[in-house]
Amino acid sequence: MVRTNILQTPIDYLKGVGPSRADLLRKELGIHTYQDLINLFPNRYLDRTRYYKINELQRNNAEVQVVGKVVHLKTVEQKNRKRLVATFVDETGQMELVWFRAHKWIRETVKINKPYVIFGKTNWYNGFSMAHPEMELLEEHQRSLQTGMQPVYPSTEKLTNKGITNRVVNKLLQQLFRETQGKFFETLSPDLLEELKLMPKSEALINIHFPKNGELLAKAQYRLKFEELFYIQLQLIAKNLSNKAKIKGLPFEQVGSNFNTFFHHHLPFSLTGAQKRVLKEIRNDMGSKAQMNRLLQGDVGSGKTIVALMSMLLAIDNNYQACLVAPTEILAQQHFNGLSELLGDMDINIDLLTGSTSRSKRKEIHEQLENGSLHILVGTHAILEDKVRFNNLGLAVIDEQHRFGVAQRSKLWHKNTTPPHILVMTATPIPRTLAMSLYGDLDISVIDELPPGRKPIRTVHRYDANRLKVFRFIRDEIAKGRQVYVVYPLIEESEKLDYKDLMDGYASIEREFPKPNYQISIVHGRMKAEDKDYEMDRFVRGETQIMVATTVIEVGVNVPNASVMVIESAERFGLSQLHQLRGRVGRGAEQSFCILMTGHKLSNESKTRLETMCATNDGFEIAEVDLKLRGPGDLMGTQQSGVLNLKIADIVKDNEILKAARYYAIRTMKEDPSLSMDKNKRVLYTFGQMAKHKNIWTYIS
Repeated sequence: MVRTNILQTPIDYLKGVGPSRADLLRKELGIHTYQDLINLFPNRYLDRTRYYKINELQRNNAEVQVVGKVVHLKTVEQKNRKRLVATFVDETGQMELVWFRAHKWIRETVKINKPYVIFGKTNWYNGFSMAHPEMELLEEHQRSLQTGMQPVYPSTEKLTNKGITNRVVNKLLQQLFRETQGKFFETLSPDLLEELKLMPKSEALINIHFPKNGELLAKAQYRLKFEELFYIQLQLIAKNLSNKAKIKGLPFEQVGSNFNTFFHHHLPFSLTGAQKRVLKEIRNDMGSKAQMNRLLQGDVGSGKTIVALMSMLLAIDNNYQACLVAPTEILAQQHFNGLSELLGDMDINIDLLTGSTSRSKRKEIHEQLENGSLHILVGTHAILEDKVRFNNLGLAVIDEQHRFGVAQRSKLWHKNTTPPHILVMTATPIPRTLAMSLYGDLDISVIDELPPGRKPIRTVHRYDANRLKVFRFIRDEIAKGRQVYVVYPLIEESEKLDYKDLMDGYASIEREFPKPNYQISIVHGRMKAEDKDYEMDRFVRGETQIMVATTVIEVGVNVPNASVMVIESAERFGLSQLHQLRGRVGRGAEQSFCILMTGHKLSNESKTRLETMCATNDGFEIAEVDLKLRGPGDLMGTQQSGVLNLKIADIVKDNEILKAARYYAIRTMKEDPSLSMDKNKRVLYTFGQMAKHKNIWTYIS
C-alpha cells in the first residue's frame, strides 16, 4: 500500500518534470501534486493494438502504427521554409517522415538503422508521409506500461508548443506508477466494493491510464465515476443532516387566524394537489426544531407565489416577520403588487424596498421593520444591506435564487440571532440529475401541476416566408380584445449577424399596425428605468395592444389579457429562455399562442430546440433536453461556482451512476451518520481529506 502522503508530493519532484515543466503543468492544467497528475483522466483512447506494414496503408488520413527503421535524414529547403525529411522503411516498402520544427533535436536523437515504432496520421502525395510522428525505440516500446489502447489527455496549445505532448504526459504517468509501485489507498468500504462488484482503486487507476482492453477500461471508468459522485453526494447529505442537527430553527407551532382567513376567504382558486403537498412539506419543516432550507421548483404559472405567501402568513401567525427577495426591480414590484392584491383587506402590513425607494420612504420602512409593525417586506438586493434590520425575521423567500451570490444569500441568515427559515424559489425547472448535484443539501419540493382552468399554450414554428399569415393572425387576436408580445434578440443591427433587430422590427410592426387603430409599446435594456416602466404600464393597463421588446420581459410582466407571444430569430435563444418567454402568455382563461419565427438556415441543435418547444409545455422535460444540449455548466451558470468541476463523471451521461451514488450515500449516512463504524474507516478518512483540501459546498445557502 503506497503511503497516501506521497501523492501530496509537489509535481516538481517527479523524475522528468523539473521546475519549468512543473510551472507549466500548474498553470495550464492545475497539476500541483502527484495526486493531481493521477487524477488527470484521459479524454479518449486511440487504438494502438494493430501494427501496419507500409504496403497495407490506405490513402485515408488514418492514424496508424508502423514498425521500421530510419535509413536516411536530409534537410529540404523550399520557399524560405526548411523541413527535415527521414526515409523510413520496413520489409514491404518505404515512406517519408517530415518535421517542420525542432530539426536540431530530431537530428541529435533519432538513431539511424535502429527499429522504431512510429505513430501518426498518414498523408499521400506521390507516396505516403507522416508529419511529426510519435517515435519510440522498439525495445523501449516493448518495455513500457503502454498497452494497445493509448490514452489522449487534456492539453493546451502552450503545453504542446513547449514540448509537453501527449506522449510526454504518458511517460510522466508511467514514472509516477513506477515510483508508487501502482499501489493506492482504497477509498470505498468493503461493503460497497463487494455489493457493487467494483474494481479496487489501484486496479482502476492502472486501467484508466493503461487499459489492457475495453472491458477493463469500462470497469475502471465505472468505479472512478461512482467514487467521484458518491463523495459529492456524501458531502451534500452530510451537510443537510448537520444543518438539521446543529442549526436550530424557529418553531412555527400554530396555524393561526391570518393563514386560515386567507385560506377560507382570499384564495383566488382552489389549491392544486401539488400546492397542498408542498405546503404540508413546508409546514412540517417550519414546525420542527430545525431550520428549513427548501428549494421550491415550479413551472411558470404553477402557483409558487400563493405557496410562498401562505408560508409567510404562517410566520406572521407565530409573531415573526417575512421577506421576499427578487433579483430585479420589475420582479420585486410585480411580487409586491401580486401579494398586495391577494391579501386584499387583510390586516397585514406589506411594503416594497428597492434601489429606487426614496430616502423618506426608506426611513419609514426601517422604523416599521425594527418595531415589528411591518409584517412582509418585498424587495431587491436592497433588503440585504446591513442597515436593514428586522425585529424578528422568521422566513426569507428568495426568488430565482441562482441570480444571487453566496455572500448575498448568507446575509439573510444574519438578519436574526436564530437564522430564519429559507425558502428558495425557481421558475427555471432544474433537471433531477442537476438538482441532485447542485442542491443535494436542500430539501426539494416540486409543484408539478398547473391551476385548474389554465389551457396549455399552443406553440408553432413559422419561417419568415409565413410572416404575412402571422400578421393576419395577430390582427384577428387583437380584434378579439387580446394583446401581443413581439420579442427580438438584438437591439441594433449587427454586421456579423443577419438577424432582424429590434428597431427594424419595430418599424415594420408600425407599418403593419398603423395608428390610430393600433397602439404599440417598445421596451429594451438601454432605456431609462422610468421610460421602461411607463411603456410597460401602458401595456399592463391595456392602452397598447402590442409590446415590442427584447428579453427584458422574460420575467416580471403579468398581463392575463396577453395571448400571443411572437419570438423573432427564435433559433438564437436557449431552450429555458424560450420557455420563460412563452410563460408570459397563457395567464388568463383564453387560449394562448407562442409563435417561433426563424429563417430557413437552422443548425441541428436549433431544430431540436424548436421541435422540443412545439412538442411540450412541460418545463422539466424542456430542462432535461436543455441539459443534454448545453451541458451542466451553461445551465444555471454553475461553471462560475466551480461546483460541477468533475474530473471523470458527467452528470448527463452518467445519470444512472449518479442515482446509484446518491442512493448508497444516503444509505451510508443513515446507517452511520458519524462514519465511525469500522467498515467506514476508509470513507471517513477520504471524506476528511476532501473537506480539508476543498470544501466546495459552502456557497449553498
